[in-house]
Amino acid sequence: MRPDSAAPASGGTATSAEVDPTTRAVMGPGDVSRALRRVAHEILEHNKGSAGLVVLGIPTRGVALARRLAGVMESVEGHPVPVGALDVTMHRDDLRRQPTRSPMHTDIPASGIDDKVVVLVDDVLYSGRTVRAALDALSDLGRPRAVRLAVLVDRGHRELPIRADHVGKNLPTSSTERVSVRLTEHDGIDDAVTISGGEPR
Repeated sequence: MRPDSAAPASGGTATSAEVDPTTRAVMGPGDVSRALRRVAHEILEHNKGSAGLVVLGIPTRGVALARRLAGVMESVEGHPVPVGALDVTMHRDDLRRQPTRSPMHTDIPASGIDDKVVVLVDDVLYSGRTVRAALDALSDLGRPRAVRLAVLVDRGHRELPIRADHVGKNLPTSSTERVSVRLTEHDGIDDAVTISGGEPR
């Protein structure tokens, strides 16, 4: 999990199971499923179908979300949509502070990304620094025709001029709060999005 979304101090996403009296659920399994279906349909509508699309998830949970989106698009279009993973570890701008990061897996579909419409997928959009790193990583691999960004949750607090094209849920938060995303594929429990920290409501 990326530091701008995982570390409690940053207010991004966390996946620990610690009890926090301020924790409140904002999305359950049905909400996540509906949000992803809507985002998948938006992507297809904007692209006028799935021709030329490549969907790349940003590890870790972005990969599972990318696969789900590709699955929905395949059910609509009737044929597979290329899907893979894009590691951004070596392109992060905080490597000097945390130089011991282990690179994660990059998996680019055989069709490549040249002249394709690449949809980057992440769980939470926060500062924008992870997405900037993803754009740098993508530029090392080829030259897409266009790059779009799809996220399950946009929680605000951007530090860079980056905007998501497709958002499952806009979730206003304070910088002291944590947004936690849990997915069945990674956590072995029902899909959920929760907020913890900040002032109790």
